[in-house]
Amino acid sequence: MFIKITVVVSAATMLITGVWMRIDPASFADWANWPNHEHFLHDAGVFQIGIGLMMLFALWWRDVIAVVLAGFVFTNSFHAVNHLLDRHLGGRDSDWWQLALFSLLAAAGLAYRLRAVRRRRRQA
Repeated sequence: MFIKITVVVSAATMLITGVWMRIDPASFADWANWPNHEHFLHDAGVFQIGIGLMMLFALWWRDVIAVVLAGFVFTNSFHAVNHLLDRHLGGRDSDWWQLALFSLLAAAGLAYRLRAVRRRRRQA
């Protein structure tokens, strides 16, 4: 029980700070005494959220590969969204769709993995 509580509390801190960085980067930068680099904070927020979600997924799923793929699909997809929405802040116009292609590949891998795990459970 102690480990589950630790994971949930740790995940919550990652989710809270990640959402804060994503939706109000200037406020977070001021609080953390960091430079207010909007795109960097958007990306950092998404990665924080991704870590928090992976921690929670690990409590739900026992399959490490599924946890990692689910975390990657979420995090990389929202990273792609950041690059699409923050195009005016720099980067290349191709960044968002290239990231999105990797998310699609990982989503296909996750679907295949979940199907294989379900099939193994039914056979057991």
